[in-house]
Amino acid sequence: QLQACGGGLVQPGGSLRLSCAASERIFTSYGVGWFRQAPGKEREFVAGVSGSGTRTGYARLVEGRFTISRDNAKNTVYLQMDNLKPEDTAVYYCAADRDSIRDYSALPIYYDYWGQGTLVTVSS
Repeated sequence: QLQACGGGLVQPGGSLRLSCAASERIFTSYGVGWFRQAPGKEREFVAGVSGSGTRTGYARLVEGRFTISRDNAKNTVYLQMDNLKPEDTAVYYCAADRDSIRDYSALPIYYDYWGQGTLVTVSS
């Protein structure tokens, strides 16, 4: 199971750090992705990290502002979000991919486990 938390209300230009905690140690071999879904829009890829944490990737809209990382000793993946913009407002989900060949994927279909989502609102 995955548990996402850390969302909230923040002003434009502010920062938040989301956490995704897993209940199983095997999580350390899974690629993890963060996705988001705004009202009326499809779920979109935000960032991904490989099981080892050595490979990461970002959506163009967040590159340079968001940083994904993981602490496998704590079975936790983080998404540091800086310089937030109103268009970043969405429910953010973390997901884990148990395929050991893939580092991570930008496609939701490849993910086997999903967290419950945490709401991020960027507004003044």
